[in-house]
Amino acid sequence: MASGDHYFSPAPESELNLRPFTARLVGQTYELVTANGIFSPERIDMGTRVLLDHVPAAPPGGQFLDLGCGWGPLALTLALESPHATVWAVDVNTRALDVVRRNAQKLGLTNINPVTPDDVPDSVEFTTIWSNPPIRVGKNELHDILQRWLPRLEPGSDAWLVVQRNLGSDSLQRWIQATMPELTTTRQAISKGYRVLRSRRPAE
Repeated sequence: MASGDHYFSPAPESELNLRPFTARLVGQTYELVTANGIFSPERIDMGTRVLLDHVPAAPPGGQFLDLGCGWGPLALTLALESPHATVWAVDVNTRALDVVRRNAQKLGLTNINPVTPDDVPDSVEFTTIWSNPPIRVGKNELHDILQRWLPRLEPGSDAWLVVQRNLGSDSLQRWIQATMPELTTTRQAISKGYRVLRSRRPAE
């Protein structure tokens, strides 16, 4: 990355460098494309892998959210598992969204919408949310992100978050429970230094 680039930069300044790579999703190996200036461009990062190993299968349909999608491992998994769902792949990094778009095309997936946060209609509620949230943006910004999206769960639906323990997973769990008491937030798994959190909106 260029010195001013972060994976959470809206528009990386470095020159785009697309390159092929392979990734294993839903039990199959796929030929995908990646780029510089995005999160974990060479592989599925450990946190996302832990989440994929512990999250239950996605519902058969509905509106799904991959919050902080990067190059798209969660969004692609959701779209492959649930072809009748609409998957919103949300990121502030427009280069990451371009890479998700390219990967969806390579896999023949037409049910992924790679968009910036403001391009998701306010009326959309989500049947599930999967996220490896951008912890390194800072606590206040992270809290703003989660307060924006978690309340948009449909009744009877879950958000699944993976957070590194030494980056504050336990305090984040307590904060979600205190700030959004309408959601029941529990720790579902511990693996490789990560916590998988589940926030559930009870059925009405």
